Amino acid sequence: MSKHSAAIVASAVSAASSIMLAARRPAVFGLRLPRAALAAVAAIALAIAANESVGKPVMFLRWSYVRFLFGLRHMGATWQVGDGREQALADYVCAHARRNDIDDVIRAIDEFCYTKSYLINIGDEKGRILDRAVAAAQPRRLLELGTYCGYSALRMARVMPADAVLYSIEFNAANAAVARRIWDHAGVGDRIVVIVGTLGDDGKTLGALAGEHEFSPGTLDFAFLDHEKDEYLPDLHRILDQAWLRPGAVVVADNVKYPGAPEYRAFMRRHEGTRWTTREHRTHAEYQKVLKDLVLESTYLG
Repeated sequence: MSKHSAAIVASAVSAASSIMLAARRPAVFGLRLPRAALAAVAAIALAIAANESVGKPVMFLRWSYVRFLFGLRHMGATWQVGDGREQALADYVCAHARRNDIDDVIRAIDEFCYTKSYLINIGDEKGRILDRAVAAAQPRRLLELGTYCGYSALRMARVMPADAVLYSIEFNAANAAVARRIWDHAGVGDRIVVIVGTLGDDGKTLGALAGEHEFSPGTLDFAFLDHEKDEYLPDLHRILDQAWLRPGAVVVADNVKYPGAPEYRAFMRRHEGTRWTTREHRTHAEYQKVLKDLVLESTYLG
């Protein structure tokens, strides 16, 4: 057990002991709390301690996941959990993955997410779906919405043609910096361009793609959506309005079931066989096998 896990175990056991003692008292901090509620909290604390002590096999009982849940409001505003885990990932990759070895960098990121801190990248299971889609499409120009820490971009760069370029759009400049550092360590920084912004920022990012990066009608072969779920469909319409997608281009969307993008899924179903043909991949949310998820792989028919 690492020193970090040992500290968590000690803290959890101490907290559970305090709660169990409090359950014998008539009031805690002046409040009368049901003994059943106190016992449940104590049980959760002990379960977290046990999970940490045996190597964190259950994601929902990992302290980093509990901390992630407490940071959801911060995540919604900044696309960072708020405890520095994104920067810690870059430090970990640079310390534990071989330089210029993209496979080893991907391995190190998965290792960090399983054993250190939970992160919201696409993960290894759904990542293989993305791998196959890119390998089958053989795209020369790719667009990603939602860089986060650069994991999915690594997976795409690994299987896309040698002359392909991936353009990745990221809302948070700090995330973009983490991703650049990881890509450079993997040796693919010259094949991925990160742009800080969103497609809905009053034309600024759309203009940069068109003016600085020569996006024009029929030039986009592949798009990957993994950003704000409510923006999947509006951003797809923005791309369609620019006519960037060529007939036969592929659009892959993550997290369509969890946390969910129902309007996007309904749109693809409504246009099945006319403007789009879609394959739904049943899978799991990142780094666990309990929560179900869907990845949609849609081919644009023009």
